[in-house]
Amino acid sequence: MKLLTFAVPCYNSQDYMARCVDTLLTGGDRVEIILVDDGSTDNTGAIADRYAEEHPDIVKVIHQPNQGHGAGVNAGLDNATGLYYKVVDSDDWLDTGSLERLLDQLEAWHHAETRVDMVVCNYVYDHLHEGKQSSMGYRNIFPAGKICGWEDTGRFGPSQYLIMHALIFRTQLLRDSGVRLPVHTFYVDNLFAYKPLPLVETICYLDMDLYHYFLGRDDQSVNESVLMRRIDQQIKVNKLVAESVDLKTVRSPKLARYMTRNVSIMTSISSIHLLLIGTPEALEKRRELWEYMDRLDPTLYKKLRYHCLSGFTYLPGSFGRWLTLTGYRLARRVVQFQ
Repeated sequence: MKLLTFAVPCYNSQDYMARCVDTLLTGGDRVEIILVDDGSTDNTGAIADRYAEEHPDIVKVIHQPNQGHGAGVNAGLDNATGLYYKVVDSDDWLDTGSLERLLDQLEAWHHAETRVDMVVCNYVYDHLHEGKQSSMGYRNIFPAGKICGWEDTGRFGPSQYLIMHALIFRTQLLRDSGVRLPVHTFYVDNLFAYKPLPLVETICYLDMDLYHYFLGRDDQSVNESVLMRRIDQQIKVNKLVAESVDLKTVRSPKLARYMTRNVSIMTSISSIHLLLIGTPEALEKRRELWEYMDRLDPTLYKKLRYHCLSGFTYLPGSFGRWLTLTGYRLARRVVQFQ
């Protein structure tokens, strides 16, 4: 029996995937590593096959036509046998000491027949080439090392939210949630980290820096210029997240507030980058996005428009647009987004 399945979507990852996989292998027989070769045109597939040959009881390889990161996550979930499931991008890696502690905790829960639906760990923004790191934790939100529910949580800070890198879900819960990521689409990790949440009843925060999120490649999807080029995909995922859960059915008030805030953050990102593009077409897409939110759920729209941060990204008139962009640029100087 495997405690934890790692899904590693790989596309032309030959230059850096070993750094990722080697850290996962330190989990030994307690883990399963599914390397999804997403139609790579370099030696990624051959490297993955070599790992499977050397570690046949740990590593599985799936070769599939190129369909994007979401298809890799889907394929991993379809084939996972571990009790828990975590996605690790092929250019990222895990801290091996933290991984050992995590596996010890998962094993203890399993033996005690204790059900924990979601595990939260810290993640590290790692500017590897510059020698800079920034740890993102949740000490103000979850009681460290204790199993809790949503109503036991504290208040999220302005730049805090649950992202894929911080989360480990029970595999069956993910399947029960019906989460399915669209293919040929960037930013789908937002949907993965959002749709399953209403099914989560028990949470445990392990205060350790487990996940290292590599920053520094010019083509990364989080880069502002790249996001502007892919704005249609950002809008697509923004809408998918908003429509994936009827927030009126979420039982926990604190969870409903967090999920509303999550939609607000995504809508803010979409609105601001459409303003940065600044063309008449982009401004029309911004208007259409907000009208879509109103049609989807008028109650949610009013919260986004008048009670959340996102409302400041949809101020009326040319002065409102100038004010939004000025505030955004000032915030970027204060908070390092990338």
